[in-house]
Amino acid sequence: MKLARIILFTAQMEAMTAFYRDVLGLKQVTNEKGWREFAAGASRVALHSGPPSPGRKGPKIVFHAKDVAATRAKLVARGARLGKVHQFESLAMCDGKDPDGNPIQLSNR
Repeated sequence: MKLARIILFTAQMEAMTAFYRDVLGLKQVTNEKGWREFAAGASRVALHSGPPSPGRKGPKIVFHAKDVAATRAKLVARGARLGKVHQFESLAMCDGKDPDGNPIQLSNR
């Protein structure tokens, strides 16, 4: 079994589409009424119309980046909200949020 997609419910379809497509640079692969999917390596991120529900500990989508600091800088320049890069020996990561408040992370692992 392998991950196929992560579905995020959103009341901000256009803002979320712009974030995942234009800010993070994911290729949009579907554009149906109330449903959008983005290629994200071996899996996909899908947006579904409906009330967002990240909750107190919603899902975190982790994107692999070989160079976390350089990727962070590029995404922040495009409008992403990302925190500081944390380095732990060989692990580098930084956390952020999409427009609905869902947690995302860049990680070199």
